[in-house]
Amino acid sequence: MPRLPDQPPSCELCERPVGKLTRHHLIPKHLHRKKRFQKLFSKEDMITRTLWVCRPCHNAIHKARSEFELGLYFNTREKLLEVEELRTFVEWLKDKPEGFVPK
Repeated sequence: MPRLPDQPPSCELCERPVGKLTRHHLIPKHLHRKKRFQKLFSKEDMITRTLWVCRPCHNAIHKARSEFELGLYFNTREKLLEVEELRTFVEWLKDKPEGFVPK
């Protein structure tokens, strides 16, 4: 079984130190069974391609694009940050204190 990366001390998007991070699957789990994704990515890649993110960043990712688009086009940290509204949000959030939760 592929080993998932351990939780880092800070969010992998906004880089704030946050005690409790969530794991974002860059290729959403429910797409792993779809033939198109099985052709494009190895099983190990689909399982291990993740980012540890704070809850506000995680919510912003899923608000920015559909799961299908996330899995097909925005499946790396770099590609996620190409989404203008997400990049703008991350830039805004990164200077906020650790416990800050946007409304």
